[in-house]
Amino acid sequence: MNPKQKALPSSKTSRQAHYHELSAQLSHVGWISQGYVQDRGPGAGGPCYQWTRKIRGKTISVALSKEQYEWLKKAIANWRKLQSTLTEMQRLCRQALFETVPGPKRRKKLGKKVLGLV
Repeated sequence: MNPKQKALPSSKTSRQAHYHELSAQLSHVGWISQGYVQDRGPGAGGPCYQWTRKIRGKTISVALSKEQYEWLKKAIANWRKLQSTLTEMQRLCRQALFETVPGPKRRKKLGKKVLGLV
């Protein structure tokens, strides 16, 4: 198991409660943005604050003011938290699916890696 990942709840009720807790967190995310920001410091030979992101495989870079840098830094942290929450919700959904909905007969049991639970 990835150290960042929590153990998945085993009972149906605890799994549902955890899922609802995660979905409630989504309503409090705040502003979001993709990309990376960096403080290059004075004398870097260019802008001190920079925001970069990928658009259609190309890296786009934008010079920022200190205020823009601070704002985007929070928005990017919110984006990463959102992505982490959504990933956890997907894992819970897959666990519920494969434990409760009948599937086809299999010769051998599917592993957690195949099911996306790891």
